[in-house]
Amino acid sequence: MNLSIAYLGPQGTYSEFAASTYARWLQQHHQTDTARQAYPSIAQVLRAVAQAEVDICVVPVENSIGGGVTTTLDMLWELDMLQIQRALTLPIEHAFLSQADRLQVVSTVYSHPQALTQCQKWLETHLPEVTLIATNSTTEALQHLDADPTVGAISSAWAAQIYGLPVLAHPINDHSDNCTRFWVLSRESSQSGDYTSLAFSLPTNDAGALLKPLQHLALAKINMSRIESRPTKRSLGDYLFFIDIEAGLDSPHTRAALDAMGGCTETLKLFGSYTLLPMEEVLAQTSTPKYL
Repeated sequence: MNLSIAYLGPQGTYSEFAASTYARWLQQHHQTDTARQAYPSIAQVLRAVAQAEVDICVVPVENSIGGGVTTTLDMLWELDMLQIQRALTLPIEHAFLSQADRLQVVSTVYSHPQALTQCQKWLETHLPEVTLIATNSTTEALQHLDADPTVGAISSAWAAQIYGLPVLAHPINDHSDNCTRFWVLSRESSQSGDYTSLAFSLPTNDAGALLKPLQHLALAKINMSRIESRPTKRSLGDYLFFIDIEAGLDSPHTRAALDAMGGCTETLKLFGSYTLLPMEEVLAQTSTPKYL
């Protein structure tokens, strides 16, 4: 069996490392061969799966510092035929790359918005006057370096090795336990696992409207491990709610609670049940535990 895997490129992104790590896990545990395909944005990665250009994708969904990856959540709501197959969490260590011989000459820094957020304190301490410019990925930021010593980029030490770029500082993320959770998505139904992710909109914005669907989880003694709101884009103050629960869709108990939730929501979408690959097992697929 050969699977095609989409990821946020170009080569050297954290998403590529997550995709390649998952590919190695598939090869070791299921003897599955894979081919990876890079796309320039998370939205295009997800559309590639929805349109059957590729079999699966690996996309970031949440960072321990920067929070939810909003593009992933918004696109999952829009492309509701996608289902989460697995989740994996990887440690993230950012590096500061530049052709400069010292930090003081850098005036502009490029990187993905999540990376800029995760290194905010370091930037305020070491480069308080620089202009920050967002890019689609941490690797896309590297194309701005060239030979200009006034430009810097936040990316990974792994990407620096790939492209032969100098590292001025590493690691620079504000918290040493920085990690990102990735979802593996496909068009196949996913009904069993330790976790289920879903989202819903509310019929009204009245007092207690959000409490009503969540009460059904509490009454069923189903733990909600995460909740995040996103605007519906219909009007100001109108939100979607994304949640993770610690239960599988193959349980009649879970199904009963979700059926009850459906009665007090406007739209309820189920994104599948899945397991979280243990961190130790995921890192065993890499060459070294601290790979970035």
